[in-house]
Amino acid sequence: MKRRVLLLLTAAAVSGCVWAQEPGYPITVVPPGKGPYQFPQGYQTPWDKIEMLVTEKLAPNLYSLHGSAGLDPAHPDAAGGRVAVLFGSDGVLMVDTEDPQLAAKTLDTIRTFTSAPIKIVVNSHIHPDHTGGNSFFAKQGAVIFAQENLRDEMLSPPGNASRAPDPAGVPTSTYKYGSTGAPAVTIHMNGETVDFIPMMPSHTAGDTIVRFNKANVIYIEDFYRNFGYPFADQANGGSIKGMIEAVDLIQKLAGPDTTLIPGHGTLVRKKDLLGYRGMLVDILGKVQKLRDEGKSLDEVLAANLTAPYDGTTQGDTRQSKDRFITEVYDELKDFPPVVNGERKMPRRTGPGR
Repeated sequence: MKRRVLLLLTAAAVSGCVWAQEPGYPITVVPPGKGPYQFPQGYQTPWDKIEMLVTEKLAPNLYSLHGSAGLDPAHPDAAGGRVAVLFGSDGVLMVDTEDPQLAAKTLDTIRTFTSAPIKIVVNSHIHPDHTGGNSFFAKQGAVIFAQENLRDEMLSPPGNASRAPDPAGVPTSTYKYGSTGAPAVTIHMNGETVDFIPMMPSHTAGDTIVRFNKANVIYIEDFYRNFGYPFADQANGGSIKGMIEAVDLIQKLAGPDTTLIPGHGTLVRKKDLLGYRGMLVDILGKVQKLRDEGKSLDEVLAANLTAPYDGTTQGDTRQSKDRFITEVYDELKDFPPVVNGERKMPRRTGPGR
């Protein structure tokens, strides 16, 4: 495989050049489901029934894959997390690896459009719907890249220190968050230039976005979502304010026609993130006001602060709303620092947790 991996040990300047996309791309092959979805008490995900599908074609040699809609209660719009696949004579580069139950199906789907060997995996963040297939693809020959915080989180899961990961699935090539927006790794492969850009703590403390320069595409993982309300995994170092910073960074990195690939939901452009940012700022301000008045978490939840956004937020559930508001409430007072990719968040059994 002809590839060069450039580790940028000093801050790299963000390129001002925005490539033009291939005419006719992106193509949505299978859109995510819209719902609403209801799952009975005790429902178990039927992994054997979930299909892995090519859901978007982003360039002639860049596709994204997702699972069937309506079967995974954690992600009912499309099972698991979205996987991006760059392919060609140099081999396959993957962004994320799906849930462990879907790894073999993911490979089978990749084999419908390329027989090239799996060479590189980069993890966008720690969650198992994005890293669960790591060991499977490592055993296919992939080298796994990730932020150093992600590797640390995988080796020492918050609140789950006794759970030993499969060593094969732990990233072996790591990098740190440094200068905002600077690539930590650049890979030249299959005629494409791919940048791994470590992010500030936003969805988690180990986030990475992946820029495909020629295709004019950026995989922006889960700090943005348009199905359900925002999720900052604070125990893994995430932050609502960090999500605002992440949106601001995308406004600088992306051109008006750059295709942005969230880990879940529909493809978007950078203008589509502005309403999401506005909601985050609005909710932060409203929760801050209620906290300043001495309101408890239960009182803040009862205020139904997301009501103005419910009509335009697909997949909104009481659990999704309460989780979001609880995260904002926790972040606005005595927010613990990130230590080795983790925050020691309060444990609750009531609403919002």
